[in-house]
Amino acid sequence: MNKPLRRIAIFCGLLVLTLLLRDNYLQYLRADKLKDDPQNRRVTIARYATPRGDIVVGGDPITGSSEAGKSGLNDLKYKRTYKNGAMWAPVTGYASQAFGATQLESIDDGILTGDDDRLFFRKTLDMITGKQQQGGNVVTTLNAAAQKAAFDGLRRQGGKGAVVALEPSTGKILALASYPSYDPSSFAGNSNDDAAAWKKLQKKYNPADPMLNRALRETYPPGSTFKVVTAAAALENGKYTSADQKTDSPLPWTMPGTTTQLKNEGNIPCENATMRVALQYSCNTVFGKIGADLGNDKMLAEAKKFGFDSQQYTPVRSSASVFSDNMNASQTALSSIGQYNTATTPLQMAMVASAVANDGKLMKPYMVDSLQSPNLDPVAKTQPEELSRPLSPENAQILQSMMETVVEKGTGTRAKIDGAIVGGKTGTAQHGVENSENPYAWFISYAKLSDHSSPVAVAVVIEDESANRDDISGGGLAAPIAKNVMEAVINSKK
Repeated sequence: MNKPLRRIAIFCGLLVLTLLLRDNYLQYLRADKLKDDPQNRRVTIARYATPRGDIVVGGDPITGSSEAGKSGLNDLKYKRTYKNGAMWAPVTGYASQAFGATQLESIDDGILTGDDDRLFFRKTLDMITGKQQQGGNVVTTLNAAAQKAAFDGLRRQGGKGAVVALEPSTGKILALASYPSYDPSSFAGNSNDDAAAWKKLQKKYNPADPMLNRALRETYPPGSTFKVVTAAAALENGKYTSADQKTDSPLPWTMPGTTTQLKNEGNIPCENATMRVALQYSCNTVFGKIGADLGNDKMLAEAKKFGFDSQQYTPVRSSASVFSDNMNASQTALSSIGQYNTATTPLQMAMVASAVANDGKLMKPYMVDSLQSPNLDPVAKTQPEELSRPLSPENAQILQSMMETVVEKGTGTRAKIDGAIVGGKTGTAQHGVENSENPYAWFISYAKLSDHSSPVAVAVVIEDESANRDDISGGGLAAPIAKNVMEAVINSKK
């Protein structure tokens, strides 16, 4: 071969080698990045080429898929549909051709689309047989009757609010409701109508912020419901050893380092009251002094055992509830009655009630029971997991008796259920500059059956203009909703 031809051959060989290297670089080293690139239209087309798998409650799907038709672009075939979308939105989140996905729709997207690596053999079999790829299912822990009771209760109330119900023995989330809510079906496609529906739901245009998941993402001052945590701290640290032991609680009581007296709501029997009576009447002076006497460190340690200052993953992320450190005695006193900087999600307060009901054992909350392949074979199963032990069994039972007195003859009588023992705590959380805004109405509770099992613990918070500035607002507004949710769970087990 003459010299010019040899040079051309070498040059062509280098070009081929370069192309091979580039091809391998793209296919192997850059494959994942290119696959996930939002500009890669093929990924979007593939995502909506087949119906998604379903999110399932009690054996029934609460989601579906339909052909997008004229409402979508020609190359996106299917869009998501929802049954009772507004009721279930805090659980499912949304899956939209135009706006992406959130919550379970996002977290378990691989299962729902059929792209998850755990479905590899199924995908391979479908490829060999030429069968259209199918998505798997997400089976939740939710109780449909409890969710309906929670959502209907919030809707009747008409204000903003949230409800969380847990199964104390496992941590299963039985209800997760937020109001106002939204229908994810309204913007599941990518038409002009979908864009308009999305715009109307944004906080900028809708101050009610219906897309905020108040059950998991909003933190509220817990008011007097936090006195359950303070009572637990008193018992666990040996300050008091029984529900009926008189406390060292003078009246009036001036907060340490100040000239400010901590006030009670009305003329109630709080002077040296027992812890049972103090919880029954919700004595600020008793629980404020307990917090100041124990000190910031011990109160913070007990709050953390209940889950404060930590994010929870259900697997949807929940905001961290707050109990501050580096507080002085008077600040600790106010925080110990659910004021000052103390702030909590409804999920967190349901966890507090759940731990008390479960004899002091706090289980990790979760809402996905299992993941299924398209042919319903199990892919993954969630196992209950202990999170902490905020209370000894003996102290938990003391606190149970105190909470049961609240419902039997205290501020929570509207939560009574025939055939069940109910423990609870009302609360009114003040907020705004110098408490100028209307308070939040709280109620936390649990129900026990004749066999001493506790199938449900509930937290309810209501933001309502009609709330009164006393604990009875929690009993009047929130307790009836909690009662209906607990009854729904009890009846579903019969």
